[in-house]
Amino acid sequence: MNEIELINLAKKGNKSAMNTILNNNLGVIKGYVIKMTGDPHLSQDIIQETMLKAILNIDKFEPRAKFSTWMIRIATNIYRDYLRKNKIYELTEVETAEKYVDTEDMVISRYEYKEIMNIVMKLSSEKRAVFILKHYYGYKYEEISEILSCPIGTVRSRLHNAIKFIIKELERKEMI
Repeated sequence: MNEIELINLAKKGNKSAMNTILNNNLGVIKGYVIKMTGDPHLSQDIIQETMLKAILNIDKFEPRAKFSTWMIRIATNIYRDYLRKNKIYELTEVETAEKYVDTEDMVISRYEYKEIMNIVMKLSSEKRAVFILKHYYGYKYEEISEILSCPIGTVRSRLHNAIKFIIKELERKEMI
């Protein structure tokens, strides 16, 4: 059964279909939220709230985009609300997110990964979101624009500035 069929069944109250959709997208949401927050405990809270909101608002889902895109948008908004409520403007350290990395550990050593994630965590949440969505998940500018509710030009600008900052930091740390 394809995603659209599952969504239609879930909208009619089919719990099994809803469970399948959520399980199919859980990995993407987990990876995104852990990379965004750098905090596995906060990530769990955001993931749970994202799942709950997806269940409660399944009727509002419009299949113009993938279900995972819609869930990333929900997670992004929950994270923004968390930052706003707690008056957090910048996160600078990755606590233990590196232990959640699977295949990347085979390519990048733990030390390098932690250093790179620490640099990524220094980005503002808006730039970090664009960078992660583009380079970790391969979303197109239009999709990122929709997820983050901002113009495509803003997406391009944020990505450009994020990459510029990351390269500068890697050069400063003599990693490239």
